Amino acid sequence: MSGSRKNDKGGAGVDFRALLVEGCEKLGVALEGDAAERLFIYYEELKRWSRKINLIAREATDLQIIENHFLDSLTILPLLGERPFLLDIGTGAGFPGLVCKAAMPEIGLTLVEPRLKRVSFLRHIARTLGLGDINVLACRIEDEETLPSSTPFTHITSRAVTEIGAFLAMTSRFAPLGPEIICMKGPRWQQELAAAADALQAGSLALVRTELLRLPFSGAERALLVLKDLAKGG
Repeated sequence: MSGSRKNDKGGAGVDFRALLVEGCEKLGVALEGDAAERLFIYYEELKRWSRKINLIAREATDLQIIENHFLDSLTILPLLGERPFLLDIGTGAGFPGLVCKAAMPEIGLTLVEPRLKRVSFLRHIARTLGLGDINVLACRIEDEETLPSSTPFTHITSRAVTEIGAFLAMTSRFAPLGPEIICMKGPRWQQELAAAADALQAGSLALVRTELLRLPFSGAERALLVLKDLAKGG
């Protein structure tokens, strides 16, 4: 690599924009217009706020932040298609939903996060980047009053929910409108999918797409599983 990665251990001197562009090229993710600049502002604010509140692991290097949070989040961008309306459950500091929104502002986005300090951060990023068509909800996914099941999401995802079966149970009330469920998994995705067989059957869900990839700098394995009720407009 050229001079984009000067200090992997401490993270000092890392060129965010260069690493972001390099990583996106390796992942086949297109960044258009001012996307890299918006993501850089997000990254800088994330590091600044993380000195005061718990957003990411404090020991994470800059390179790890770029790869494990920004690039990992952007892997779902090619799955969203045109005019998506994305629900991100337990988004934390905005991964993956707000990162994708910063890269592609035309995404309609709802972020669900029960922790109020993180909600404040998410709203700050949305204001700072001038992002519209975004709802940041300080609630849990089960809150029907705040988050009605009639909301017409095209896609639902989460990095916070570890088990596929539990994730499908959480999202089942949105199923009648036929959103695609994007599960972001690691190398044990086949075992996890097999363990969720009953949940898939109960929801009449089918695996319609599987994308296998490796993160560009660490080589960590990732699998993106897209599930959908084929009887609902699939």
